[in-house]
Amino acid sequence: MSKINYDLSRIKAFAFDVDGVLSSDMVPLHPNGEPMRMVNIKDGYAIQLAVRLGYNIAIITGGRTQAVHERFSALGVKHIFMGAKIKTEAYYQWIESSNLKPEEILYMGDDIPDYEVMQLVGLPTCPADAAPEIKAISTYISPKKGGCGCGRDVIEEVLKAQGKWMADEAFGW
Repeated sequence: MSKINYDLSRIKAFAFDVDGVLSSDMVPLHPNGEPMRMVNIKDGYAIQLAVRLGYNIAIITGGRTQAVHERFSALGVKHIFMGAKIKTEAYYQWIESSNLKPEEILYMGDDIPDYEVMQLVGLPTCPADAAPEIKAISTYISPKKGGCGCGRDVIEEVLKAQGKWMADEAFGW
């Protein structure tokens, strides 16, 4: 696994795309036409832990599936941007409402719609199976594929660097 070449102590917020990042890039269709997604339970654990530890989390996705909104809302994510055709608009709305600076943000994306946002954040990251253009601008490429724990990977790396992974507050004590 490659090391993240960035001062991880600066990270206060995480933003994630969904399809190809927190779910696989293969999306089965329900007979009613609704896209269905499988999500990684370890990504979910890491996201809810980061929320509990006070990190600001955003989901910025072009998808519109209610199940996606419900999943991340149940994990404690407050900033969920669905149907984001131009992801920079959602990004700017999020950082302004949250009083965040770009250098405090880790963003994980996997494909061309994430490109512009990734150029705005302090730490652009991607899963192992991201598009070549996204890999080219990523400071860190997770060894995990989209939907296979890449979200957990980056959250864990940040929490470890900040001494919060496996710390008492991680257990709610």
